[in-house]
Amino acid sequence: MRVFTAQIIVSGEALVDLVADPDGRYRAVPGGSPANVAVGLARLGAPTQLLARLGTGAFGQVVRDHLVANGVGLDHAVDTADLTTLAVVSLDGEGRAAYDFYAEGTADWGWRPDELPASLPAETLALVTGSIAVAREPGAAALVELIRRERSRGAVSVVLDPNLRPSLLAPHDVVRRQWNELVALADVVKVSDEDLAWLAPELPVASLAADWARRGPALVVVTRGAAGAIGVTSGGTTVDVPTPEVEVADTVGAGDAFTAGLVDSLRLDGLLGGAARDRLATLADAPLRAILDRAALVAAMTCERPGADPPTASALTARVSSK
Repeated sequence: MRVFTAQIIVSGEALVDLVADPDGRYRAVPGGSPANVAVGLARLGAPTQLLARLGTGAFGQVVRDHLVANGVGLDHAVDTADLTTLAVVSLDGEGRAAYDFYAEGTADWGWRPDELPASLPAETLALVTGSIAVAREPGAAALVELIRRERSRGAVSVVLDPNLRPSLLAPHDVVRRQWNELVALADVVKVSDEDLAWLAPELPVASLAADWARRGPALVVVTRGAAGAIGVTSGGTTVDVPTPEVEVADTVGAGDAFTAGLVDSLRLDGLLGGAARDRLATLADAPLRAILDRAALVAAMTCERPGADPPTASALTARVSSK
């Protein structure tokens, strides 16, 4: 008899960040928003699989070794002869990252429908995706079809984070239309205020979050950097939580860490999976605030260390206990 272990599947790119050091040299660091989210979830104790196309060569091996070392399952990963995407990372004086991508013809764009599972495993609680993988053709269409199919089946929670990279995107009106469609397919959307400002600069952040919550998702969360985060449920609950004060090394991976903390907190509270959707939509102020506070702390702890280096469950527990 098969024993089912509830798991989260993260789908999307796994690439290599070339991070500039002060001496002008570059370090090869595993990255990619979905890969960072998968690592963050695994470190927090959530059984996690990454559905990704993994490239070959030395950079591809760097990515594989990093994922395996952090407990991320690769049962559904696709090995490909394509090259690994590279992102050259530069930091400003406040530790904020900017990215230049070397991506044409690399592994992250080539999804074919036959490379994706016909259905997700029965033990799957959530499908988490976004960023480059759902935005860049020709592969995005296959992933969007997977999202559409899983939402129609209603068994898993669909969690989306736009995490936009404008230099890799189609024209603004095309991307805006695409995300209007994707939002309607989601159960949970986590989005940064920067992404919202790019998608709909004419609307206040809080108004747009409330609008999105009325059009499909049970929960919309907007992160605002040092200004904290806003959570809005389709049932009308709205909370605003602060960002914990920490000494910032840089902000690389902070948004992905928040997503991992958010999804893990929903998991621990039994709010993932199709059967939990109505409870999530009607979540009250106090439990929603606790969920966002924990996600914000995961992100803040990541900012204390250089690079996308999210905390483990034990480190998070120790920090909470020390308060």
